[in-house]
Amino acid sequence: MAYDLIVIGTGPGGYVCAIRAAQLGLKTAVVEKRATYGGTCLNIGCIPSKALLHASELFEEAGHSFAKMGIGVSAPKLDLKAMMAFKDQGVDGNVKGVEFLLKKNKIDAFHGTARVLAAGKVEVKGADGKTQTLEAKSIVIATGSDVARLKGIEIDEKRIVSSTGALSLPEVPKHLLVVGAGVIGLELGSVWRRLGAQVTVVEFLDGVLPGMDGEVRRQAQRLFEKQGMSFKLSSKVTAVDTSGKRLKAKVEPAKGGAAETIEADVVLVAIGRVPYTEGLGLKEAGVTLDERGRIVVDHYYATSVQGIWAIGDVIAGPMLAHKAEDEGVALAEILVGQAGHVNYDAIPNVVYTYPEIATVGKSEEELKTAGVAYNVGKFPMTANGRAKVNLTTDGFVKILADAKTDRVLGVQLICADAGNMIAQAALAMEFGASAEDIARTCHAHPTLPEAVKEAAMAVAKRAIHM
Repeated sequence: MAYDLIVIGTGPGGYVCAIRAAQLGLKTAVVEKRATYGGTCLNIGCIPSKALLHASELFEEAGHSFAKMGIGVSAPKLDLKAMMAFKDQGVDGNVKGVEFLLKKNKIDAFHGTARVLAAGKVEVKGADGKTQTLEAKSIVIATGSDVARLKGIEIDEKRIVSSTGALSLPEVPKHLLVVGAGVIGLELGSVWRRLGAQVTVVEFLDGVLPGMDGEVRRQAQRLFEKQGMSFKLSSKVTAVDTSGKRLKAKVEPAKGGAAETIEADVVLVAIGRVPYTEGLGLKEAGVTLDERGRIVVDHYYATSVQGIWAIGDVIAGPMLAHKAEDEGVALAEILVGQAGHVNYDAIPNVVYTYPEIATVGKSEEELKTAGVAYNVGKFPMTANGRAKVNLTTDGFVKILADAKTDRVLGVQLICADAGNMIAQAALAMEFGASAEDIARTCHAHPTLPEAVKEAAMAVAKRAIHM
């Protein structure tokens, strides 16, 4: 069967690329190894984790905050089975939504594992072992990423789990040991802490959320510790003894030294993700990979083989669903001769803990390293009227602006609803806005986003409410 485009993988990058290509008139097919569409994000990542984060936040709020607002309720009881059903229902609705969109846009879908035979040819092996060969002018690799593993520690998704297993634990562990203080470890650690687990996080580096703005990282760690999480930084887990009823993790200083043993009921390995490129026949087809197993592409997402392209987690850049989506749209437009483009300086990043953490653009450390002179505007949520009456005063908003031009170079938020609030910052940066532009934009009162306006005013040392 001949197509204009075959997309391998139906995660956010793949299905969005396929839909945009179909909108532009390309005869399009997708290949998906799962029984359901949506990739890691919709099935075992972004969507189910947000369902559990939302439910666990409400559980904690009912148990600790309602009385302060004059709402008298008995202590909430956890029905974990029902909470998991709530999560699964949300996942089901989203993956069926993608299935509907593929049909609506007349995209042919093939279920099975894909292998690139050569430029223009993809072999699909179904669950029954039968194979068929599809042909297309262009092939897009959008296979996403897989969990990174610790050497010598086997993930069984029961007691030693990845993010996948951590989304479906049958009971709340008494003690959850999280390996890795990145986004996934902190989000899922937060879920189980709220539901009653003691949570200890082991991180190889000297702080949480490696790569983020230093001030945000320090504030986040203080807030997580206040909530009851404990951290062992500059440390590494070198082994986990599974022989007893409880797991025994061997934890050593990152730079070497005496080891200690930490007992836990469940160990969550959350040390990052790696591109999913194995078994696709890429090397045999001549597609160049880098030292980290990522597919090497040019500015137009073209690989070293003409007619084969790649987007999303399998190429360099942040492993974010929305980054993959934008690349999918850009590539589809490039394929029909349009000027598809992604601005990598304005891609937001969100950590869905409480409070949420959201950033876009550069951090202070990045600007200092690059030798860029900048001004800082910062506004605490304790001074925001809506935050005060909502009992959500943790955190702050920070805006970094070029010292000469006042152009916004980076925005960092750690506060309630930061994931939604970062959108206005990303939009401002996309349009090349100055801090003055944000400061002169009327914001509704009383709202949390007023803190962004105040931070912009603080760049020029003229914030009103502090």
